[in-house]
Amino acid sequence: MNAPRQQQRGMALLIVLFIVALVSVLATEMGSRLQLQVQRVANIKDNNQAYWYSIGAEAFAMLSIKDLYELDDGMIHANQPWAVPLVYPIENGQITATIADAQACFNINALSKKPDSNNELGADRPSLEMDAFNALIRELTNGDTYAADVFMDSIVDYLDEDTIARTNGAEDNTYLGKSHPYLSANTLLSEVSELRLINGVNIEWFEALLEYVCVLPNNPNLLVNVNSLTKDDAILLAALTGLSTSDAQSLIESRPENGYENPADFFGESEMTGLSLPKSQMAWFDTTTEYFTLTTITQYNNTQFALTSLLHVAKQEDVSVLQRTFGRR
Repeated sequence: MNAPRQQQRGMALLIVLFIVALVSVLATEMGSRLQLQVQRVANIKDNNQAYWYSIGAEAFAMLSIKDLYELDDGMIHANQPWAVPLVYPIENGQITATIADAQACFNINALSKKPDSNNELGADRPSLEMDAFNALIRELTNGDTYAADVFMDSIVDYLDEDTIARTNGAEDNTYLGKSHPYLSANTLLSEVSELRLINGVNIEWFEALLEYVCVLPNNPNLLVNVNSLTKDDAILLAALTGLSTSDAQSLIESRPENGYENPADFFGESEMTGLSLPKSQMAWFDTTTEYFTLTTITQYNNTQFALTSLLHVAKQEDVSVLQRTFGRR
């Protein structure tokens, strides 16, 4: 009689032990998930807070940029306060804001400009903007003319509305044959990262190219502020003017401390007087700007949030946000 009872007691004990073990496992799992959810909520809260700090920095930068034009009668140059990065401490972190002149670069959308009608080279005739961009690519590729021609023609084909490929270019048929097919944009670019989609791009020099080019949405004009160029931009200035890189660097380094008051002062420099640039090419250069790029990095608690804003100034008065990019490029 005792044996069955002992077996029942043993079985009951096993069941109790199993239930206790199951409850322990469930409790541990619930505790881990609860900790994970608490941390996730904290991360979301910190990220949202960092986002709003960045938006606040953007609003402050817009007010500061609006005041810039009163400093030197509308001139924008590299020795003004905007050119110095701002580090602002906040509770449990800091905000780092950097403003850059978004017209100290080659606007890729300018390649959509039609060539001079007086040019007699036929359908593939290059515009002055194309010639300048081609010179820039050749410099970055150590004189690789073919690579420069392919990439330039492909960009032009990507921007234009027709489906006829230039001699070294590419239209829809090229992109439809890829493993992940797509079509040419047939319109202006919105963001410089779109260049990665274009035929002929090469990772060996693409990162270097990004230092000299930009994209101004809905703006097909090439206008460069000579007062914001640094000595590292000598390659760009050389491509735009036809100067040697060394002469372009010398011209930038000898620029007046507070920049040129007007483009005529720039063209009056000894390096420029020997050039015979057409008026349409001289119109590429200015001493002010309408576009700025604001890069804000906010560190808050254990979160880091990066925001890049493209700001546009209309008539040196109204500042607006054209574009926001989240995360570092």
